[in-house]
Amino acid sequence: MLKNRTIFEQKLLHLIDTPVIKIVTGVRRCGKSYLLKLLAGHLQKQGVARDRIISIDFESIANRELTDYLALYDHIMRLAGKDKKRVYIMIDEIQEVKDWEKAARSLMVDLDCDLYLTGSNAHLLAGELATLLAGRYIELSLLPLSFKEYLDFNEVSRGDRASVEEAFYNFIKFGGFPAMHMLPDDEEIRGQYLKGIFNSVVLKDVIQRHDIRDSELLERILIYLMENIGNIFSAKKFADYLKSQGRKVSTDSVYNYIRALETALVIYTARRYDVKGKKVLERLEKYYLVDLGLRNAVLGNKTADISQALENIVYLELLRRGNNVYVGKEGELEVDFIACSGNQRHYYQVSYLIESEQTREREFRPLRLICDNFPKTVISLDKFKLSDSDGIEHMNLLDFLLIDQN
Repeated sequence: MLKNRTIFEQKLLHLIDTPVIKIVTGVRRCGKSYLLKLLAGHLQKQGVARDRIISIDFESIANRELTDYLALYDHIMRLAGKDKKRVYIMIDEIQEVKDWEKAARSLMVDLDCDLYLTGSNAHLLAGELATLLAGRYIELSLLPLSFKEYLDFNEVSRGDRASVEEAFYNFIKFGGFPAMHMLPDDEEIRGQYLKGIFNSVVLKDVIQRHDIRDSELLERILIYLMENIGNIFSAKKFADYLKSQGRKVSTDSVYNYIRALETALVIYTARRYDVKGKKVLERLEKYYLVDLGLRNAVLGNKTADISQALENIVYLELLRRGNNVYVGKEGELEVDFIACSGNQRHYYQVSYLIESEQTREREFRPLRLICDNFPKTVISLDKFKLSDSDGIEHMNLLDFLLIDQN
């Protein structure tokens, strides 16, 4: 039985029959194919005949002959037939087709069609391609399950707080890849599934796509980033660390490998923003992982790192809500996140628990020093809400994650 991914479904349903190409991007196994199946099911319920829905998945070897854009175009034109009826075209992992944008543009011209594409490449629409398709596409970024979706997939009632809290710690441990809910409730099996994604989907995919020669270095960089979620990253310090172990590598090589991981949508970069100077700073950024399940499968469950895990969860949630997310610099102090949407911004601090006066001062002080009138919130797992301080709101993390978005 297909379970709903309500937010993304609604976005796609709102775009049905609009005269633009719909492109869904996201890391492999995050549910892009699943989303298209949900869409196809919706169309059939609305009376669209099954033969008017053309689905092609380039993860299947059965479609290996279609990775040339001309072959793909001819194949779809044959399936569409000559009766001029509208067809709905859904193509998974379109980046496997060389010059795919040429086929996409021609299909939009030569057919009465509604075209949906997915890709696991952040640069799918970079540079020249974006120019070629300018004004012809809308991109939707898909992440693994949010905590709300995780509860829905696992049939946990939001009104049962004890069950919600138990589910949250499983969410931290196993992450939100959608297929997880179909596996047995067995820690070893789920761990093996996640290690399979790490090895065959993440590392192998990145290595092949970017023709990486030093796979051991790529893996070391990724594991280092996993271990240092939410910490300021310095390529020079990392290169010096490797040098101390007898491994010479340039900072440029480190950043090239990080860009390859970013392109595969495995990691995300939060650049630093100077609140007073109102400018984005170069380098010394932070990195966050697309799904915590991968981290725990590779590194083991590090309960001492709970603060890092919570920060990663909040970062991804802010992305899901359509924000550009930065790390804030206020003098010598740091604000965990600045979430920007249009002309609006919201400042966030994330902490595990802020019961002590010392921790409370550490989390609230950077927000107090910001002089503008944009909202400021401290998020933690404390069950009791602290009274507002200088207009700064305090929220329980689970309440924050369960907010309904319009």
